[in-house]
Amino acid sequence: MQVRKNAATCIREIAKQSENLARLICSAGGAAAIVDYVNSSKGNARLPGIMTLGYISAFDESLAMGVIAAKGIAPLKDALIKEPEDYIKAAAAWSLGQIGGHSADHARAMAELDIPTALLAVNKFSESSEDLKNKSKKALKSILQMCSHLPALEPLISEAPPDILQYVLHQFAKILPNNNNAKKSFVQSEGLKKIQEINAPPGSKLRQYIEEINSLYPQEIVQYYSPDYQKTLMKKLDDFNPAD
Repeated sequence: MQVRKNAATCIREIAKQSENLARLICSAGGAAAIVDYVNSSKGNARLPGIMTLGYISAFDESLAMGVIAAKGIAPLKDALIKEPEDYIKAAAAWSLGQIGGHSADHARAMAELDIPTALLAVNKFSESSEDLKNKSKKALKSILQMCSHLPALEPLISEAPPDILQYVLHQFAKILPNNNNAKKSFVQSEGLKKIQEINAPPGSKLRQYIEEINSLYPQEIVQYYSPDYQKTLMKKLDDFNPAD
């Protein structure tokens, strides 16, 4: 295993030097070999492989897609979730951000393996190191800004803190106006209801995106899902007098 770790370390040092060298490694089957190495190793031995996948992916979207095609996301997710040491988790989060932030296709590959939820979980975990929290947050933002696969974003509406939630709702505000099926699905899945329950300060980006989404629906539907709607109905019932 030590020989394999040394080899992976050498490849890492080459891969980070330039796009041409990273491309040469991939052309020789190096990306698939590194993915296999990350899959088969544990602990600190995994680190050079994890970093190599990030360095390769950072240069170019086609190189990142090559890592995806080599099934490189799953072992990075495994490291993010299962490795006990935060510095290894942080490296996995960084590499995931390098892969997923290039385009909607890259972000969708992340979403299909539930990477945004995993990144959010380690970011919110109270015992995560500051470095892990920062790297997972940065990776999550990078992926969210490219993600157009809305079903993967909906669970984050209930879980994400405001500074991340604004990126989630921005994607809905961009995509829903041009997709009627997504608009209907957003109501049926209670996404519209959930955003009415968000306490967003006036003038904030979060409030802006909520209002943009609300403007896509008839006012009576938005009111129906408002937290105060039942109170309003009960007040009307109390004030109602058939004899008047």
